[in-house]
Amino acid sequence: MGRLRLDGKVVIITGAAMGQGAAEARLFAEEGARVVATDLQAGPLEALVAEIKQAGGEAIAVHHNVTSEDDWKLVVDKAVESFGKVDVLVNNAGVSTDAGLSQFTLEEWNKVLNINLTGCVLGMKYVLPEMKKAGGGSIINISSIAGIVALNYTNGYTASKGALRALSKAAAVELAKDSIRVNSVHPGIIETPMIQQALDAGARQMFEAGTPLPRLGKPEDIAYGVMYLASDESSFVTGTELIIDGGWTAR
Repeated sequence: MGRLRLDGKVVIITGAAMGQGAAEARLFAEEGARVVATDLQAGPLEALVAEIKQAGGEAIAVHHNVTSEDDWKLVVDKAVESFGKVDVLVNNAGVSTDAGLSQFTLEEWNKVLNINLTGCVLGMKYVLPEMKKAGGGSIINISSIAGIVALNYTNGYTASKGALRALSKAAAVELAKDSIRVNSVHPGIIETPMIQQALDAGARQMFEAGTPLPRLGKPEDIAYGVMYLASDESSFVTGTELIIDGGWTAR
């Protein structure tokens, strides 16, 4: 039997209660990672960790507001206290808004930028000392195809995800000397709770028609790509974008 792809790695995954984050947590645990799953939704998060443990994996749940520096310090402290180190950070937590330029409020704008961008900056800042102690690491920032191409009525979301794409490149160059890799992942239209709330029959048909592979993506489609970037298989990959969109941006 081959070695598990993430054997012994300690991984922090934000926004892990549902959707892509939950799929990543399950898959990572199956591949030998010790998972620090964080979210604001305590019930689903605890249920996920219980599921992982029942399946023989290792995981802990930490209640976490990604815009809080104190919460980030707590998450990193819990990871080290429980598992001894931090190898991987997956900045997965995010929110969206469908307001156009003339419609959004400053409060909505700040909320999206604070969670989608500032939360990721704080995560990178607070895992760095532990990754340096561990001799390196991998940071995966979950952006979006909205960080690459325009999507209607997603101005705040697009701004945050485009900035995260650029930030990932800058961080990759800065941290390469410490053997810390930084990459961004750009999902297309994925069937997560956030997307499903906006899907009616017409919207689903439109999204499927816009995707050369004629279906919507699944959270597991993203999780496998993120796992590659978390693993030693991608040891020479940094500062790049992994687009997982069924061909949406190829048109």
